Amino acid sequence: MLRMIRLMLAVLAGLLSLPAAAQTLQDILQENPEAIAEPSRRTVGETLDRILASNLPEVPLFLERWRERAVYRRVSDGLFFYAEETEDGYLLFDISTGAPAGGAGRREISALIPNAGVRGAIATALIEFQLSDPDPARRAAALTAITRDPSADHLDPLRESIAAETDPVLKARKERLERILTARFDADPAARIAAISALGHDTGLESRSVLNQILAASPQVAAAIPEGENVARILEPGGADLSREAAYALLVAEGLAPPVPTAQDIRNALVAAIGEGRLPDLDPSSLDSDAARAAAYDRLVAAGSAPPRVTDEAIDAALEAHVFWLGYAEPDPAVTEAARATLDRSLTRVALYQTADIGLDALSLASIYFLAAIGLAITFGVMGVINMAHGEFIMIGAYTAYCVQRVIPDQTLSLAVALPLAFAVAFAAGVAMERLVIRRLSRRPLETLLATFGISIALQQIAKNIFGTQARPLTAPSWLSGSLTLNDVVSISHIRIAIFVLALIFLALLLVVLRRSRLGLEIRAVTQNPGMAASMGIDPDRINMLTFGLGSGIAGIAGVAIGLYAQVTSEMGANYIVQSFMAVVVGGVGNVWGTLAGATLIGGLQKLIEWFNPSNTLAAQTYMILFIIIFIQFRPRGIVALRGRAAGV
Repeated sequence: MLRMIRLMLAVLAGLLSLPAAAQTLQDILQENPEAIAEPSRRTVGETLDRILASNLPEVPLFLERWRERAVYRRVSDGLFFYAEETEDGYLLFDISTGAPAGGAGRREISALIPNAGVRGAIATALIEFQLSDPDPARRAAALTAITRDPSADHLDPLRESIAAETDPVLKARKERLERILTARFDADPAARIAAISALGHDTGLESRSVLNQILAASPQVAAAIPEGENVARILEPGGADLSREAAYALLVAEGLAPPVPTAQDIRNALVAAIGEGRLPDLDPSSLDSDAARAAAYDRLVAAGSAPPRVTDEAIDAALEAHVFWLGYAEPDPAVTEAARATLDRSLTRVALYQTADIGLDALSLASIYFLAAIGLAITFGVMGVINMAHGEFIMIGAYTAYCVQRVIPDQTLSLAVALPLAFAVAFAAGVAMERLVIRRLSRRPLETLLATFGISIALQQIAKNIFGTQARPLTAPSWLSGSLTLNDVVSISHIRIAIFVLALIFLALLLVVLRRSRLGLEIRAVTQNPGMAASMGIDPDRINMLTFGLGSGIAGIAGVAIGLYAQVTSEMGANYIVQSFMAVVVGGVGNVWGTLAGATLIGGLQKLIEWFNPSNTLAAQTYMILFIIIFIQFRPRGIVALRGRAAGV
């Protein structure tokens, strides 16, 4: 018997020592199934805490499916499943293992439909898993979600995920976001102040937004400022920051003063009193003035049936008896002081970067104007011809590049072919125009101007007949897509950088041609003294033809560059002809360096005016033209004055 008892005790001890059956996700959900089936924003937090505490690997998938309304409950037993819709109903899957769990009719299961507040709470709980997800895209999405709707609950999971982050870009984003959340939500004031100070080197909009949220303040009023109040500044009623009416309205809102009955309130009170017979001896026809209505209303006040009117003296007394101040929502003065100093530093850096960004935009625009104007400057300087059709040579170059791209699909190769071909086509068109029109109108500037203006209209119409009125795409190579971004403020597209480099290349080539080649020597000779050049054996007519063709060819190259970022249309050249002429006139007629200076001045001036008045382009153009007119009055020969024939043009 003793041996039997010992054996039974040993078996019982062995049974007690066996581990309990592992709890599944379904078991956890069944502890309070109604909290899953019909959750609310108020109670879902407790449910999520219980699910997360299980540390089951299937929890992240369940939360995602729950948030996406892809979890179903079987009506018969209340169990939860994932489901796929079929022709006959639904195919069910176990939420713990994902294994098939049979089928169900459409009436046998119901979908869980959490509201927006519950889905937001689920999304917050999911972030803890997504921050350490193996997929970088999911980790990036989690960071974006935190940035969009940050909370103190995100801070600890974010900190824990930084050490294990292997992607350097995502790690930098996490560290930056951790500083932002620490500055706003950390319980340690010293940690907040350190994080706030670190944000001074961050020019991102999120960082400045956090600093502004810390510095958020609202008008406050009391008989005396409470002890411990974090005051931004004292407000004076009637001052620039707080009007007299707004100050008294604040007193009324805080219950510190009676409201002021308006004229409509007085009218409504009198109508009600007359209708109820509380003023039987009052003739309604006598209430034809403010004074009469005020006197009648005072009778109601004396009878205790209406609130008293508030006089100006009473308003002034109430204002003088209270203190108005702008109070921070943040109670710690050290935190707000650090935030104010950091925001000032950040705004200074942003202003400097914005200046640099405007400078880069101006430089990019100047390079475009230089390419468009340099050919016009050479033509004007050598021949004294005001070519109103110069913009159409830009258009010819752009359409040439478009045609090349239609034949050669490779964008890099097509661009390499289009640049010299656009120069050749525009050069030939310029030579033809000079031979057929310009030469026949020599020394008749007004007639030349009218003739080239007519040619401009004719070329635009020919382009419309050939290519239509719709804009044609000129696609840049993939290596020109995107932009060079230094920070959140300074950015410039690769196409604009390429145009700037192209402008520098042409500046160097022109200087070499004009200073080191025979053609350049002859052009300079004809420019300065055509008669003496002719006596030395130089044919001025030939030089005029080549110069006009050279200027037109450069305009064709400019058309290719402009077409890479602007739409190719028949009127595209007209958008640059005015700025081209201004760059030539301001810089100095017929001088390469003068054209460069003029294009830089015009580009910078236009960007500066647009920065002051970004919503009105027409006004910006008007101001720029007025500036040019005033500038010419003081320096009629331009920034770099030219000697010779062009100087007298």
